Amino acid sequence: MSLWPQLRESRLVRAGRASGAVLRCGLMDTMLADLAVSVVLCYEQTLDEDRLAAGLARALERVPVFAGRLRTEAGALIAVCDDSGVPMDSYEVDGTLAEAMGRVGAAGAQLVDPVDAPAARTGGAPLLTVRITRPAAGGTVLGCSWHHAVGDLHSFMLLLRAWSAAVEGEELPAAELVEDQDALLDEVLPAEDCGRPGFRLPGPIEAAALAREVAAGPRANRTVQIHFGDGELARMRERFTAEAGRRLSTGDALCAHVVHTVRELDGDTEARGLTVPVNVRRPLGLPPALVGNLLSEIHLTQRPEAGPAALAAELRTAVEEFTAEHLNLRSNLGFLEALGRDRLGACVPLGFDPQRKRFSFSNWSRFGAYRVAFQGRGPVFFSPTANYPLPWVSWTVEGFYGTGLLTTVVLPARLAARLRGAEGRAALHRFRDAADRLPEVAAAVPKVL
Repeated sequence: MSLWPQLRESRLVRAGRASGAVLRCGLMDTMLADLAVSVVLCYEQTLDEDRLAAGLARALERVPVFAGRLRTEAGALIAVCDDSGVPMDSYEVDGTLAEAMGRVGAAGAQLVDPVDAPAARTGGAPLLTVRITRPAAGGTVLGCSWHHAVGDLHSFMLLLRAWSAAVEGEELPAAELVEDQDALLDEVLPAEDCGRPGFRLPGPIEAAALAREVAAGPRANRTVQIHFGDGELARMRERFTAEAGRRLSTGDALCAHVVHTVRELDGDTEARGLTVPVNVRRPLGLPPALVGNLLSEIHLTQRPEAGPAALAAELRTAVEEFTAEHLNLRSNLGFLEALGRDRLGACVPLGFDPQRKRFSFSNWSRFGAYRVAFQGRGPVFFSPTANYPLPWVSWTVEGFYGTGLLTTVVLPARLAARLRGAEGRAALHRFRDAADRLPEVAAAVPKVL
């Protein structure tokens, strides 16, 4: 596939009217305000770009914050729904859709235009970009990047569902903006939570080391994608359930399997931290239409000698006891009050600790990505892109055509190469059977293990 896409058209998509809403970003929004999130959706058909632009304009009426801009007032981050717009660029490239899918995890894949998150904090850049790529052999790659301060994946999926509904001529789903997220949480959070804030203030030496890790990321790390079929996932879950002696979800089993196998291939026998982000809308009884970063996390310790089934069982217990044992949003607010908002920028999430090889496992499945239909058909492939190649970070979504699960993991280059080798593939797919039938398109994307 050509590395030099040819720009065909640029446009700025606006709703056509500004809602005028001014949203005070919450603590989690602000903690994530130097990050962008980028994803691609791949469609086998050639999409009508005028219909896409018109549909996005309607969706931005429903979720206007994505077309807005950020600013800072009295030390607080503010999102202004001023309808400044979303840039949408269209490109043509040589090659096939399968070749494009194989490049999703590669640095410089040129399938998205990553939002410049630091520039956007001061209003100097958009909060959402859209890049449409047409491979010469057919199909469409829809690359989207959004500013993390605007919202989590749940929030972005609200926009995608509204966009799809607008293009398909269906009723748009509900979306609800929050004027002051911290005030909202103060009303619904229990008086006490786990007592452990979800971020820390590193000392000067650690802060410098973390900065070097971020700077070296593109050179030192590589992205690996692994597709697990439905059959092997069922066998994996069955085995771990029997060993643990309790009910487990497929997500529990896969998280434990991936983390344990990566450690095994790394020859790492130390106890290591594991962070699993949690969408708190359902645990807190909040409406699913809320836009924002309504996230907390589970923190566990993985001990390799205990085996993956034990880790899966610990994760299941943590999910069941989340509100009582792991919820930390009130502790976060208390930490901020004691620290001072002006020092928040010097803090880092507990989940970001590459020196200690802390693994972060985000489960993005069951968010409905494969139901985002345009012109009557959903995507053949949905995936995050590694625009921030920081090690020990992973995301799991449904695989090709919404079957099985696809795990994207960023690792140090040598370890990534080990996963790609014969030993790594065998270890990762130890639950696969020779008779398992995978989607045909999987064979056309050899870079996905």
